[in-house]
Order: sequence, then structure tokens, then C-alpha cells
Amino acid sequence: MARIDSKVLFLTTSPRTPTKMIPEISLLHRNFEGESWNHATQVAFMNMLQDENFFNGKGEKDPAFSARDRITRAPKSLGFVILSPNIALTPAGMALISSTRTEEVFLRQLLKFQIPSPYHIPSERAAKFWIKPYLEIFRLIRYFGVLKFDELKIFALQLTDYRDFDLIVRKIEVFRKAKASHVGSYRRFVEEYLDKELREVYAEEISAGNISVRESDGNSVIKFLRTKGRNMRDYADACVRYLRATGVVNVSYEGKSLSIVPEKQVDVDFFLQNIERVPCFVSDKAAYVDYLGSTKYPLLLTDNRERLLEKLSVDFPHVSINKSVTTEKLKIIYDDLLEKRKSAVLEKHIRDLKDYKLYDDIQDKYQQILANSLYDTPLMLEWNTWRAMTMLDGGNVKANLSFDDFGQPLCTAQGNMADIVCDYGEFSLSVEVTMSCGQRQFEMEGEPIVRHLAKLKRATNKPAYCLFLAPKINDASIAHSFMLHKMDLTFYEGHSVIIPLPISTFQKMLEDSRKAGYIPQPHHIRSFFEYSNEVADSCVNERVWYNQVVSRALNWLEL
Repeated sequence: MARIDSKVLFLTTSPRTPTKMIPEISLLHRNFEGESWNHATQVAFMNMLQDENFFNGKGEKDPAFSARDRITRAPKSLGFVILSPNIALTPAGMALISSTRTEEVFLRQLLKFQIPSPYHIPSERAAKFWIKPYLEIFRLIRYFGVLKFDELKIFALQLTDYRDFDLIVRKIEVFRKAKASHVGSYRRFVEEYLDKELREVYAEEISAGNISVRESDGNSVIKFLRTKGRNMRDYADACVRYLRATGVVNVSYEGKSLSIVPEKQVDVDFFLQNIERVPCFVSDKAAYVDYLGSTKYPLLLTDNRERLLEKLSVDFPHVSINKSVTTEKLKIIYDDLLEKRKSAVLEKHIRDLKDYKLYDDIQDKYQQILANSLYDTPLMLEWNTWRAMTMLDGGNVKANLSFDDFGQPLCTAQGNMADIVCDYGEFSLSVEVTMSCGQRQFEMEGEPIVRHLAKLKRATNKPAYCLFLAPKINDASIAHSFMLHKMDLTFYEGHSVIIPLPISTFQKMLEDSRKAGYIPQPHHIRSFFEYSNEVADSCVNERVWYNQVVSRALNWLEL
């Protein structure tokens, strides 16, 4: 049981990307089912997790704490695991690890999440919670049609009681009117508005002087409110990621807004009309655990046979459906049709990319990425770089990020794999991207990149190289890459040819490929990396090597 002290809406934030819990609870299920969840099993689980290919973290300082953080937050809160009296996956958890399409599983569980519950008890200092948070946020998005990220952060997170829904609606409407008449910096306007709202939310704490900030020497009101504002941004960001996992919500990465997928509006209307808004089983833990872990509740539109048939006829009017099959079979048919539609959308997108029809859009997107003007910039960087590599043609380019039913980017690549893998027949290329620019760039990306490259070499049994892109390349990353060119390490399958480039240089490479009048071939790409390998042998230091490699990149098609 967790005690909640929050004055704003409490939402799960760990893991940050919801799909990351899938392999982790599967590992828990395979190795610890039926055991007690205690310090020993927590440490054992974390030690085992760190050896897994999908793991992309550390957790070595306090393995037991790290294990609790990973399992008792979203997996337990959303009803995927039970930890008492013994470790077990619920029916919902089993559905999550076995389903080829997890969107409906996530949707069902998010709609049941509530505060208060036997898992989450508000303290006397907390807001008066009486809400199913995700249900009401879906309602807000549907009500407005489009809900801005700033509106979610500032106002939706104040909705701690569903009976205050109309009050929050009015607050957003007032905000929109004020924004429409505002002259000047929008960023400054939002900062001032957030400060005003936070002073209302935390008026009691400010008045009583209870404004100490953890890990801070000062007790100033400004520090206190800034910390609360950052916390609200983290909650809002996590909320968006979990909503996206349902496949029901669209994210405008440029407009930084949320909307219901048009084809899913009927699904949303169905559960908004039929799901009880009042929290249930608040004082009955056994009943709540059974309810939360069930795959039968709440009922969704796709559980209603007639409504599902109607949806099939609307979404896929040219497909003949045998109406005598079972409801479960109809669901499978519908899921298969969604996958085929997604594949068709992606195939068309790839054709347009290879014809350079989206060249301007790719270059514009890079400029927005460099200006950090997009929502979820890391995801946009990974997606746009996949598009750029696909446009260069000459190989089979695979993005390890996830796409939604309409071919839009959903979440970044999972741990222990390259962001993008390009198969050019006689050799392979891994492409890694990051928004980190300082020393953290090397600390976060240095070892994983060379590990991913070694894994690619082993998997393909042929030569492989790596292109590493970032807004700016840190000196430590340059030194590390230069050193790896020279070192023959068995652990990393020999020499590691990794070229780090700033995004602006890569943009010039794209520009040259368009101007060339021909489609660059694999030998052009391989020549660039072999040149780097040759130059590294003769250069006295990493700076000389790097300057020559960048110079070659700016003229990479001039053999």
C-alpha cells in the first residue's frame, strides 16, 4: 500500500515507456512465480534483469530498491502483477506478455486505475482524491477535441475529483481566452500562468511555511513552486506516454497536443458512457485485486459483438466478414486487419521516402529537432533518422522504434539494440541517435553503442559499422570512437568502426545525395566508413582523425 501526499493528480511514471514493463514482468513470471517478494528475491530479480538483452539501466547501487521501483509501480498499480502472498501475474498480466497487440490490454487497465484504492491511500495532507484519472483525462480530450500539453500539465492534473470536471473545463476555457488575447512570449505567459495556479494549489503549504524542497539548502517559495512545476511536467509526460500505449490517442509532436484518433472516437464514446466514474472496492482489497487484474472489466466496445461487427463494417467496408464466428474470432480478425493496414501505410511511406518526396519534410524536421521545438524530441530524432536512412536507399533499413496503427511513431527502441539497423548485403550498418550533447552523451551512449555493434556483427556474421548522430558531438565521444578504431577487442568482435557526426553534417550528406542525380549505392556508404578506418591508423590523435572524417562526410559522394 502506498501513501499519497500529492495535491495534484497522481499517475504512475515508472517505467517511463509502458511497453518496457512487458519483458520485465515476463522475466518475473518465468523465474519467480510463486515465491515471496522479499529482499532476497528482489536482489535476485535485479541481478537477473541486468543480464538480459532488453535491459537498459543500472540498478547496481541498491538492487532491491531498483526491483521494487520497477515492479511495484506501474506493473502492480495497473494490475499486471500480484506480490502478496506470493509473486504471480494476473490474467491481465498474462494477456500483456502473450498478446501480439497490447493496446487494448493497456486501455482496459488504465481505465480501472483509481485513487483512492487499497493500493493508493491519500494522506491527510493530500488532495481529496475521488477519481479514475485516465478515464477523466480521456473525457477531457474528447470534450475539447484537442487538448494541449500545457493544458494537461496545468489544469488536467488538478482534477483530483471527477465531480470537479466542469470546474477544470472552465479553467481551460479561461486560459484559452487569455492566451488568445496575450501579446508577447507564449513561454513566459505559460510560466506565469502555471505559477499562479500552483500558488492556489499549494496556498496552505505556502501560508504555513511548509515549502522545503528535498535536496535543497533553501526554502524559498520560488524553488518550491519550480520543483512542483517540474513534477507536474513529469506526470504529464508520463500520462501522454501511457495514453499513447492504448492506440486511442494521437499526439501532435509539432503542436504538442492530444486528440482522439478519429477511427477510435466511437470506442471512446462507448467507454465514457458506460464506465462508472465512482471509484470502487476502496475498502475491499481482495475484491479490488480481482477486479483490477481481470481481463473482463471494464467492457469495451470490442467486447460488444454487434458494435464490433458495426465497427468492422465501417473501418474495413471492402472486407467480407463471416458474421457467424465467435466474438473472440472477430477480435482476431479485426486485429489482423489493423496490422495489414499499418503495413500498407508504412510501405507507402517507404516508397515516398525512396522517391525523395519527403526530402524537404525530413530536413525541416531536423531543424525543429535542433531547435528542440517538438514534443518528445528523442522519439522524433529516431523516427526522422529512420526516414533519412530509408530515403538514401540501397539497403533494407529497419527501425527498432514502434509504430501505431497509422504508421506514426509510438515509442523509441527498446534497450540493448541499435536504434536503426541497415542491411546492405555484404555489410551492415547500425545507426544510433541521441539528444545528449555534454559529458552525459558519452556516459549514456559510449558502451551501449559498441555493444550494439558487436551484437549486430555476431547476428549477421559479416562486417558492420556504426553511425552515431547527435546535435553536437562531445569530445569524450570522439576520443572513445577513435580509440575503438585502433583496438582489436574479442569481446566487441574486433575493431569497432564508429563515426560520430553532428546532425548538421548528416543533413549536408542528405543534401548531397539529393543533388547527385543518382541514388547512392552501398559501396558509397562502405567507402566512407573504410576511409575512417584507414585514417585512424595514420592519425596522431583523435582530433586530427575527426577533422578528416567530418571533411570527408561533407563530400562523401566525391570518390
